Amino acid sequence: MATDVIMPALGMAQETGTLVRWLKPEGAQVKKGEPLAEIMTDKAMVELEAPAAGVLAGIAAAEGEDVPVGNVIAHLLKEGESFAGTMGNGSQSVASEAAPDATAATMPASAPNISPLASRIAAAHAIDLSGIPANGRRIQKADVLSYLEGQRPAVVATAPRATRLAAASPKARRIARELGADIATISGSGPEGAVVTRDVLAATAGESNGTHQAASVAAAQPASISAIWRVMAERTAQSWREIPHFFLLREANASRLVAWREQAQRHSAERITYTDLLVKVAAATLRSQPRLNASWSNGTVIRHEHIGIGLAVAIEDGLVVPVIHDADRLSLEQIARERVALVERAKSGKLRPDDVAGGTFTISNLGMYGVDAFNAIVNGPQAAILAVGRIVEKVVPVNGMPAVQPVMALSLSCDHRVVDGARGAQFLGTLADLIEEPLALLE
Repeated sequence: MATDVIMPALGMAQETGTLVRWLKPEGAQVKKGEPLAEIMTDKAMVELEAPAAGVLAGIAAAEGEDVPVGNVIAHLLKEGESFAGTMGNGSQSVASEAAPDATAATMPASAPNISPLASRIAAAHAIDLSGIPANGRRIQKADVLSYLEGQRPAVVATAPRATRLAAASPKARRIARELGADIATISGSGPEGAVVTRDVLAATAGESNGTHQAASVAAAQPASISAIWRVMAERTAQSWREIPHFFLLREANASRLVAWREQAQRHSAERITYTDLLVKVAAATLRSQPRLNASWSNGTVIRHEHIGIGLAVAIEDGLVVPVIHDADRLSLEQIARERVALVERAKSGKLRPDDVAGGTFTISNLGMYGVDAFNAIVNGPQAAILAVGRIVEKVVPVNGMPAVQPVMALSLSCDHRVVDGARGAQFLGTLADLIEEPLALLE
């Protein structure tokens, strides 16, 4: 039986994902776990892996298309199966070559297969597909687009010739609406003629209606901005608008944390960082203070049984937050190994859906950049994020006497809908106590 490839959901609030690029062509033989496509969600750009081995068929999402989560975007066929295309009710079917179904048996042997996306485009433009030649084993989206663009002779068309498919990126559509432009009249320079942002800006900048709005938009939106940066900007802006933040600050004596790292490094083949220690400490604190291991959803607090610590990782195109799952059950060496793997995949653009899903708490450590302290924006729908500054030497009282000690600044940003000041203070106090006395982790 064929396996469906679906648009994944990586967060409770996610409604759609964007199919950025197919990494395998239609008809390709793929192995289970092999990357099939790049997906942009509200969290990050991730690689969608094949849920099973088989032949990729029935691609139903075009590059740049927004797809509701849970929708089938392709199929993986097992040996002996063939894709029967789109049926009259809009659903897709897979037929076995050994035992074709009644529907397939009534079709002429010479009738070409039609991709679901090609069928939807043809239906939207009232095109009869029977006379459109397939550039391959079946009629694809490109064949229909070529016909609409006039690159092939007309066969049977009841729609006016002036009608053309307005294939466009979501961002291009949004800007066109803002500028009052008809996107169907704009020539596209993107993949397969799709209209992209620069096309909208170029078309509207030259209009004779006297508005300078397009030029200002072009100046404010550099063409070099990445999709990851756009997602990061939209998510942080949404969090700042919707989440009632409050911030708690605390300094912790880090002398024993420093000693713990040095000792752990001597007994580990992995490179142990302060971030690894903080993940261990934060996971233990969340286990003892479960109110912060929660989310706000539809007017209620959702408490999570699992603990997933997200790490804010800066990459060339922006910021992503891969997750160390079940961090409270991992050893320090396992945490370090997982961190290294996640950071490598993040920087190489090969994050998987599981890498960014399931986070319940986030740590943002800017100590390695020389930052003393800062406040972070909550990574919704999580309840809190810990911001960590560098370790600096300060004169502090030790047994009633002044002494120079390494000190770490901690800032806890909380969602006031989930956490009140007292619970936030208890959490930060427990976390600081574990930093100052890591041996308490053994209790």
